[in-house]
This record gives sequence, C-alpha cells and structure tokens, in this order.
Amino acid sequence: MYNFWENIWKFPKFIISVFIGFFLTAAYPFFQLSKKKKISYFIPLILFLLIGFLSNILRLMLGYS
Repeated sequence: MYNFWENIWKFPKFIISVFIGFFLTAAYPFFQLSKKKKISYFIPLILFLLIGFLSNILRLMLGYS
C-alpha cells in the first residue's frame, strides 16, 4: 500500500514536468529565431498581436464590449 501512495504523490510532479517540457519544446524554434538580428525585431510584434487577437476573441465570446 505504501508504493501506491508514493506513486500518487509523484503524479503531480510528473504532470508539471510534462507540461513544462511540452512548452519548452514548442518554444524552441522561437528561441532559435530570436538569435537572428532581423527577425528578433518582429517576435515582440507578433506576440503583441497574438495576445491582442486572443483577448479580443475572449471579450467577444464572454460578452464584454
């Protein structure tokens, strides 16, 4: 029974590490692009537009005008 509770205790740590690994793997190409000088100026612009676009969609979906 001790092994069962030990495994249950380790599960949240496992889930957190999986999510962190997924986001780091997904963001790796952007880190590589940020090393190039010409493209590094557009990354904050793209992120700003993406956040604005998503916030606009959420406002419209939730009924906030």
